[in-house]
Amino acid sequence: MSAPTVVAPTVPALEPSPAFLDVRDVHKNYGAVHALRGVNFRIGPGEVVGLVGHNGAGKSTLMNVLAGTVQRSSGTFNLEAVDVTAWSPDRAQDYGLRCVFQELSLCANLDLAENTRIIHRPLRGPGWRKRAGAVILQTLDEIFPNHGVPVGVRVGDLPIGVRQMVEIARAFSVTDTSVRCVILDEPTSALGHEAAEQLLAYIRSAAERGIACILITHRLDEILAVCDRVVVMVDGQIVAERDAKRLSRAALVALMGSIEAPRERTIREDEPASRGPLVVDSPGRGAGDLSIEAALGEIIGFAGLEGHGQRERLRALYSTGRKRSAHGLAPPVAYVAGDRGSEGVFALWSVADNLTIRSVKALRRRGLISSKAERRLAQAWSDRLNVKTPSIDTPILSLSGGNQQKVLFARALASDAKVIFLDDPMRGVDVGTKQEVYQLIRSEAAKGRCFVWYTTELEELTNCERLYVFREGRAAVQLMGRQIEPSRILESSFGGGSD
Repeated sequence: MSAPTVVAPTVPALEPSPAFLDVRDVHKNYGAVHALRGVNFRIGPGEVVGLVGHNGAGKSTLMNVLAGTVQRSSGTFNLEAVDVTAWSPDRAQDYGLRCVFQELSLCANLDLAENTRIIHRPLRGPGWRKRAGAVILQTLDEIFPNHGVPVGVRVGDLPIGVRQMVEIARAFSVTDTSVRCVILDEPTSALGHEAAEQLLAYIRSAAERGIACILITHRLDEILAVCDRVVVMVDGQIVAERDAKRLSRAALVALMGSIEAPRERTIREDEPASRGPLVVDSPGRGAGDLSIEAALGEIIGFAGLEGHGQRERLRALYSTGRKRSAHGLAPPVAYVAGDRGSEGVFALWSVADNLTIRSVKALRRRGLISSKAERRLAQAWSDRLNVKTPSIDTPILSLSGGNQQKVLFARALASDAKVIFLDDPMRGVDVGTKQEVYQLIRSEAAKGRCFVWYTTELEELTNCERLYVFREGRAAVQLMGRQIEPSRILESSFGGGSD
């Protein structure tokens, strides 16, 4: 008798986990500008998806479509396998979909409790303020332990890093509706190192509880550290999706179509004393504070933990330099703000007007501003920094955040300023653009310009010749040459090494 034929059981193919959100063939057009071109995107419960791409790739537009703040031109929108035709921020809130916007959406004239009440309708009636304060404080404590944020202070009076912490906490806060998915658009751009690490840890713990997160950031190490899947966008389209655990930083940069080349750096062992100080310290320094000096052709950096006086010192130096230059006692100065929304762009103006406002004096012809000269200057610097815009007459707010930041750089570099102050200026700027700007800064320094640069990103500090490391409101340590490396900076920030 022949052996019976054994038929192996059919094993069903593994189906992807049910999607919380699934959009197909989404387009978004602004006249002739195609911001999204047939995008397919999905995310499941408890999944952390990283969304990367250069400035203007369409990342923020896609997230605004998902959040309901921008209406798609065409395409399907499915929420838990149900087709949704009309979508709005209110409906998104009802379904537990929250968004932390790159340009923060908190009301500056309201305090933390009042801002929390805006998105939580149950917080009403007698005692609502106390309950709202408890909700936001509890979430702040969960995400950012030892944050020290005061509830009763107006949001507009808080530093941008603290405002970003509040916006993140508000997005994760819960009253009557559970949080299902949080979109985080450049959430760590204004956070210090410790707060950023706390947020990343919280994202992973939230995912374990079933909360999905979409993380948009140009800090690629953060993407690789917390994401399950990485989605790459180029020119309004998704061009790649990869398992984050199988990606290296170099592979991710390659997918984005950029070459992150290591820069050549000339190590300076001694201070350039022959050039003499150009920027000198502002008056009123505390005991034990180092005097700050910079010379023509130098790039000096302000380092240290967030909130230890770097920004205040930078602003004081700029303010003093501006007053002195107005009386002809020092070279002219310019300032590049990191908080472009409140301190950088003129929201109702065009790209050209924003770019040339610092150069009005140089554009005058017989007492009047020459429109031809203005347009030539705007076009030349827009091209030089590769600002992605249909025209220099385009409204500044129609540009992506990174391209708005390029305009602020162009404004300073196009001016007659010999000293340029950089206030954590790379917020929301992609890795390829960063390399272009770094090269431009070094090129301008080689021509004799002086840069004073405060940044929260350690990798940027390697562009500097000298660093002042701040601790407890004072410039505690100066590093030069080969001393400028991350471990030495962190050691000095926490009080190690010699003061």
